[in-house]
Amino acid sequence: MKKKYFLISIVSCLLLNGSLFAQDVYQKQRAGWLDIAEATKPKLIETVKRPIGIVSVVKDEKAYQGWKVVSKQPMDSLYTRSMKKQSGVVLDFGEHLTGFVTFKVEDMKRAADAALRLKFTFAEVPAEAALPFDPYNGQLSRAWLQDEIVTVSEVPSTITIPRRVAFRYVKIEVLGSSVYSDFKVSDISVKATTSVKESAAPLAATTPDLIKKIDQVGLNTLKECMQTVYEDGPKRDRRLWIGDLYLESLANIYSFKNHDLTKHCLYMLAGLSYEDGVAPSNVFERPTPHAQINPLFDYALIYNVALKEYLVATGDKKTALDLWQVAKNQIQIPKQYIGADGMMDYERANKEWWLFFDWRDGLNKQAGLQGVVIWAYKNTYELAKMLGKEKEVAELPALIEKMTKAAHKNLYDVKSGLFVSGKDKQISYCSQAWMVLSGVATKSEGAKALKKIATTENVVYPGAPYLYHYVIEAMIQVGMKKEAKDIITNYWGDMVNKGADTFWEVYDPKNDFLSPYNAFLVNSYCHAWSCTPVYFIRKYPEIFQKQ
Repeated sequence: MKKKYFLISIVSCLLLNGSLFAQDVYQKQRAGWLDIAEATKPKLIETVKRPIGIVSVVKDEKAYQGWKVVSKQPMDSLYTRSMKKQSGVVLDFGEHLTGFVTFKVEDMKRAADAALRLKFTFAEVPAEAALPFDPYNGQLSRAWLQDEIVTVSEVPSTITIPRRVAFRYVKIEVLGSSVYSDFKVSDISVKATTSVKESAAPLAATTPDLIKKIDQVGLNTLKECMQTVYEDGPKRDRRLWIGDLYLESLANIYSFKNHDLTKHCLYMLAGLSYEDGVAPSNVFERPTPHAQINPLFDYALIYNVALKEYLVATGDKKTALDLWQVAKNQIQIPKQYIGADGMMDYERANKEWWLFFDWRDGLNKQAGLQGVVIWAYKNTYELAKMLGKEKEVAELPALIEKMTKAAHKNLYDVKSGLFVSGKDKQISYCSQAWMVLSGVATKSEGAKALKKIATTENVVYPGAPYLYHYVIEAMIQVGMKKEAKDIITNYWGDMVNKGADTFWEVYDPKNDFLSPYNAFLVNSYCHAWSCTPVYFIRKYPEIFQKQ
């Protein structure tokens, strides 16, 4: 997390309604919600996987981040040769896996007379196995980088590395060994974990080959992130974030259909909400379940939409009614920022909260903020009607109408046909998408804006697959089916063509080294919010499953 956001999170927790000192609004329900969360926690499915071969990681300017993998030798050569003679060997497991690695160390000829020291480096993409991790100047903890030093005191030994890792490739280096003895590494394996039980249904035979590949990589991404919660990424941060939960649950609805995991996560977020009622942006499971102190404005509102979509998918009205109070409390958050004219006080909200929307630096989020509030209010009112609770949020329709009119008046540039944001009237994909999804833009206005922005100069593009999800959703909503399909085939398809077997946290076709953390090696290369082609491909077969 950037320093700015850390400071914002602390200030928010101290100032927002006096949350650290307020009476707990969930005092009566909290324990029960956490009990249900625990009861619905999925059991992980464990599968033992072994490497398929030895590879070399070689420089290639045309490859992603300048490195590619070349097949070198079969696995037998590792298990029969001295480890000293092949220090730095790289193994390929053939697919992205998440779990715990076990290996054996055995004597060769003479028994070891000293401890051995080995270094394991786990890599999701080739560059992680090729480049040194140090010196490290990133903004996140160096500990997220997946390298482990293992000291072997006795030979022979069978050792399980205690840290859970997420990887496809593993590099093994010898850091220290006796000159008087020799050894080999054998039987390396990983106990891979996921909560996915069932396979997704196959796509139609008419589906283009590239779309099939994108769907499969998306399923792999989703599977790896579906652990005991919907993780944002199994390498880093390994926790439940609301923004990722929403997109993962949408993809899950149309693929694995593991709705109990969604229920588990919704209850956990409810049970760990702040005392003032705000849903936490993310929560940890271990050592005991707890929330992180960094509330996100847009994520808190997305909780309501995730709950509504869960109800639509499952018909589980009991859960939705039980968590209705949480949804009601989230709609209170924006009210203190809505001016008499119906516009959100963006400057104040941006000072007191972390407004996310995208990783793109320099993005003005005024239009996005106005849009996401209206969108969340509309979805919450739909949820209320489904539960027979519309009288409890009777103020929402009038508030939605007022905010919609204000947004159209203040943010729509009639001359250009584009929506603008902030004092400098910034033009971004974020603004157009959220004005469409919120209904501020009419269908014709939205189509015009999303078509025109593609040929407009000085436009702020999405910086991550997360925002592209909402852009695609907006395009489909205004009838731009071809353009929506083009983004998936070009953007996600480009990742596939660059060797992705799971989709990445951030991706810029013009910059392989883009990182919000000032260190691309710490990026997550299997990231939940990037799996949503699965949702689009399967929800809209008439668009994506035809030639």
